[in-house]
Amino acid sequence: LAAGKSERMGCPKALLPFGDSTFLQHLYDLLKKSSLGEVRVVLGAQAGEIKAGINVPERDIVINPDYEKGMLSSFQAGLAALKEAAPEAVILCPVDHPNIPLSLIELIISSFRSSKAEIVIPTREGRRGHPALFAGSLFGDLLSAPLDVGARHVVHKYPEKVLEVETDEPGVIQDIDAPEDYRDLTGEPPG
Repeated sequence: LAAGKSERMGCPKALLPFGDSTFLQHLYDLLKKSSLGEVRVVLGAQAGEIKAGINVPERDIVINPDYEKGMLSSFQAGLAALKEAAPEAVILCPVDHPNIPLSLIELIISSFRSSKAEIVIPTREGRRGHPALFAGSLFGDLLSAPLDVGARHVVHKYPEKVLEVETDEPGVIQDIDAPEDYRDLTGEPPG
């Protein structure tokens, strides 16, 4: 998900440098290398600028015209775009959590496959983070959840369906929203 306005950062988070890539390109490439089937990038604010700055096929890009309604509206746009593919599950991967390795994605997928859990959430030091996995059986709930509460509504509605997977990966709980967060991550100012 990369549809937000990035107001606190002051520039599109999706295009912030990260290693030899950008936040969004890194996450897209990472997810394409994983055992996931389809990958969709959901854009909204500054979509034209972001599209011009990434190497993602047009078929993998979804534009959320309602991005100002919050993150869940973008998740819903992504789910709608995947409807025909009828995925077994989806992983919600916000662009402001770029510091995750391929091994974490595979851990989330394997934890889902080896359990009966319908929601898999990575945790670090007891704190829940991202990316989170939701089984297809919950898509209806996600599509009808209150926009102001977001996907948390479904997580709180079905606590018995949640599997928390503890990890030592710092990126799970590193939310890069403001310039100081970016400096903490990279040692450089954004932009």
